[in-house]
Amino acid sequence: MTSTDRTRIVIMGAGGRDFHVFNTRYRHDPSVEVVAFTAAQIPHIENRRYPPVLSGPLYPEGIPIRPEGELDAMLREGGAEEAVFAYSDVSLAYVERLRARVEATGARFATFDPTSTQLPVAHPCVAVTAVRTGCGKSAVSRYLAEALKGAFDQVGVLRHPMPYGHLERQVVQRFSSIEDLEHHECTIEEMEEYEPHISAGTTVYAGADYLKILGVAESGSHAILWDGGNNDAPFLVPDVHVTLLDPLRAGHELSYFPSVFNLERADVLVIAKTDQATPEQIEAVATSARERNPGAKVVLGRSPYQLDDPDAVRGKRVLAIEDGPTTTHGGMAYGAALLAARAAGAAEMIDPRPFARGEIAQAYADYPHLENVLPALGYGEAQLADLTETIARAECDVVVVGTPIDLSRVIRIDKPVVRATYGYADAGELRLADAVLERLGC
Repeated sequence: MTSTDRTRIVIMGAGGRDFHVFNTRYRHDPSVEVVAFTAAQIPHIENRRYPPVLSGPLYPEGIPIRPEGELDAMLREGGAEEAVFAYSDVSLAYVERLRARVEATGARFATFDPTSTQLPVAHPCVAVTAVRTGCGKSAVSRYLAEALKGAFDQVGVLRHPMPYGHLERQVVQRFSSIEDLEHHECTIEEMEEYEPHISAGTTVYAGADYLKILGVAESGSHAILWDGGNNDAPFLVPDVHVTLLDPLRAGHELSYFPSVFNLERADVLVIAKTDQATPEQIEAVATSARERNPGAKVVLGRSPYQLDDPDAVRGKRVLAIEDGPTTTHGGMAYGAALLAARAAGAAEMIDPRPFARGEIAQAYADYPHLENVLPALGYGEAQLADLTETIARAECDVVVVGTPIDLSRVIRIDKPVVRATYGYADAGELRLADAVLERLGC
């Protein structure tokens, strides 16, 4: 087949799902030519190349990764005939706007099929997903990893990809120590997901090629836990699919992509944050569960938080630093830091916006719902520098950090620091661990 006979497509992504779609669907397909990836949602992931070590023999020079803003030109002028949308945590209305934009150029528009890209697993496999970023997947994943260790001893966690750096070095990554985080030059966002597992003695596998990653993880594990990102669908075929619903954002389970897939395919649905939600909010997501997935078991969950030094916060002016993805594209206006500081009697939660610099200031412009929290963005050296300067300029008495890692280990914070931590706890008669282990036959 000549190059002129191949269907030319663009894969629209955010440095994760898009690569998996290519690897599993298009990498060895001679009838298709992927002319480019586009990059959105995450800063500094465009203007790279998907390298030959990942793209395979049909693409000996790799594939360019271009900003999503150039999509129209690629379709109109570059001869691409189809655009495949392959990222997550966007509204269905947003997807339809992209569809209209693509079809206006004369090209076809398609979304990824989660089932066609799922990999079979040789060991028992549990997948943890959610209907939005910030539902509490990480805490549930850690909880279930410990529960699975009791039944299977060695549990390998496969984390949804975050390959933001040098892709040729990130084909397969294995994390079992803090030194591994440094070796792989992880961003704050990566450390927030990997470090808590490592601290609990669990090995994490990630990278860019999950066909290879899964093989490495299976060789060192007796069970596999998929720790999802955003509200994306699992890359693996799970024996038990767990999906978190967020009553604080009731309705999003039906209006975000690909939330409905996770809602309808789940074996176990967790209504999270019941300790923060009203009965009406809880009932709203329970109704979605009953109507869209009546066969799933429904577990009620809490997200308990605590400060390591409440006395240091009481009566003080507090700067609350929260998880970056949750408070930016996840749409949450607060997290554990703000909640814990207020509960401890903080005199004032300061507005960080007047002190923001550089890319942090741009984040506030891009996400105007943020007011009393500082997103811990650290996708590159420039963001880390801007984050450090913003904290230094902030007029506060104490900094409460609600990220899953010790942020002061990564950047210099010139003020007293108190950590806010959070986890998962069952809130009803049915325990999540019991629901999952029973489904596995344990």
